[in-house]
Amino acid sequence: MLMRKVPGFVPASPWGLRLPQKFLFLLFLSGLFTLCFGALFLLPNSSRLKRLFLAPRTQQPGLEAVAQVAGHPLTREQESPPNPAPAAPAPGEDDPRSQASPRRRKGWLRRTRPTGPREEATAARGSSATALRPQEGSISSSFDFNAFRSRLRHPVLGTRADKSKEPQSLVQSQREKIKEMMQFAWQSYKRYAMGKNELRPLTRDGYEGNMFGGLSGATVIDSLDTLYLMELKEEFQEAKAWVEESFHLNVSGEASLFEVNIRYIGGLLSAFYLTGEEVFRIKAIKLGEKLLPAFDTPTGIPKGVVNFKSGSNRSWGWAVAGGSSILAEFGSLHLEFLHLTQLSGNQVFAEKVRNIRKVLRDIDKPFGLYPNFLSPVSGNWMQHHVSVGGLGDSFYEYLIKSWLMSAKTDMEAKDMYYEALEAIETHLLNVSPGGLTYIAEWRGGILDHKMGHLACFSGGMIALGAEDAKEEKRAHYRELAAQITKTCHESYARSDTKLGPEAFWFNSGREAVATQTSESYYILRPEVVESYMYLWRQTHDPIYREWGWEVVMALEKYCRTEAGFSGIQDVYSKVPDHDNKQQTFFLAETLKYLYLLFSEDDMLSLEDWVFNTEAHPLPVSHPDSSGRGGA
Repeated sequence: MLMRKVPGFVPASPWGLRLPQKFLFLLFLSGLFTLCFGALFLLPNSSRLKRLFLAPRTQQPGLEAVAQVAGHPLTREQESPPNPAPAAPAPGEDDPRSQASPRRRKGWLRRTRPTGPREEATAARGSSATALRPQEGSISSSFDFNAFRSRLRHPVLGTRADKSKEPQSLVQSQREKIKEMMQFAWQSYKRYAMGKNELRPLTRDGYEGNMFGGLSGATVIDSLDTLYLMELKEEFQEAKAWVEESFHLNVSGEASLFEVNIRYIGGLLSAFYLTGEEVFRIKAIKLGEKLLPAFDTPTGIPKGVVNFKSGSNRSWGWAVAGGSSILAEFGSLHLEFLHLTQLSGNQVFAEKVRNIRKVLRDIDKPFGLYPNFLSPVSGNWMQHHVSVGGLGDSFYEYLIKSWLMSAKTDMEAKDMYYEALEAIETHLLNVSPGGLTYIAEWRGGILDHKMGHLACFSGGMIALGAEDAKEEKRAHYRELAAQITKTCHESYARSDTKLGPEAFWFNSGREAVATQTSESYYILRPEVVESYMYLWRQTHDPIYREWGWEVVMALEKYCRTEAGFSGIQDVYSKVPDHDNKQQTFFLAETLKYLYLLFSEDDMLSLEDWVFNTEAHPLPVSHPDSSGRGGA
């Protein structure tokens, strides 16, 4: 102790270093150790070294971070389904689990040789079909995709001979032409409007509109199953990649309940059932949850518009002083909402549409007819306007399809459909002096002798339901379906472009033609070719393929532009005045129905599938070996 106080005396260290030198040496060693140890975690490909120091842990791919989804926080405990459904066979590939499809071809849902940045990103995802953006989360489900596929009675894309060993037939050439039209429509959209809701081919840009509440990519979602069906492999991959990477649900605008349901939810559901890709299932369910506030009414009848931000709802301002819900809108939710319950396990979706069914079953109906406007507050009809076209159409369609989708167990839907059809036939059906059968519109007992293009789906609907009618009515309904479809064909044949007007009349000696320019436009609608497809499958009368091919040629001549397809303002003018819009339903419906018209009957067989009103295929609930239905 004394020696420390002597001036100039500094004790030496055991290594012969003075204290300042010792301090610097230790500091250097500490820094070197930190640098070397940290490199184990910072340098690339150090995962093997990490395992020397860190205990292993289980990690769910795609769930490293969590965020709120549709207002609900996703916690760490919410894991992905314990047994996620494997991807279904790709287009052109058979399912080895199905008795009907023993062969298996090479799949294409995931590329093995990416050719560009987007393709490389897609390939890098590998088999993580269930990986979502962190904020999308995961929804568990007891749905067994393998069991569902095994219950299908036909391969999804049908059983076809090896094309390479057969000379190409006329029908194959026609089908390939329709496929080329779809490819052109998609590529034009991708080039000029990818991610927007619709393509404007004349100005070569995209259009968003105000029906979808800020949701984007309506054309992408509407095209998914058509691309899959036509085996447009690269295009399907592009669409799927966009859904995975760019389809966001955190939007805040006002949306049409009806349009979001039939286009977005219908498209996502069908894409899931065709492929087994979890991204489609999860997004469909999350989007369905965002529509539920529309049902917050005294009767449970939803209003037509839902605000995604506030959760409020309202009726359309033009719907009888803004106080009515529309029959075709709230009556066209049943198919999709039952499947949302099937895939989510959440009964709320099924409960909502079953309540709608109860209200409509119990309400008094004038002459057995269903008017187009109903108060969601009082549950009373607001106006006695009845139409099988716009405002009413798909309600009737969903009755017969609910019966079929239930594997013919939903007796309530069946009874309501045939009762409605009898009332329509009694009060709305007419035959013109020229012998054309048509369904008029009814306004409190007074008929408007016109038929809208939208009503032309009814030929196919009546044909679809003829088999299950009373035995003495079956032949009658088949003939009625054929006559209505013939009338709709006449509305095309009597125009200069061979495309049909938005509405056509039967008065003043003029039949099946529009009587004013405001009804002379054609916006690429599908209803006429939809009926051709159903009548072809029922009768195999070649006239329906002849009529369908006439439509293909007219579309090519008058609606195809350099950058996509466009509607025209006047079907009675051979000089087309394009409306500059490639409608999403042109890719979802018109081209799909044309393709099916020239395909074998077991491609999307009507034994296994029903089409929603946007032509998205949804599966029939075939019972399993225990007799229990799949939906």
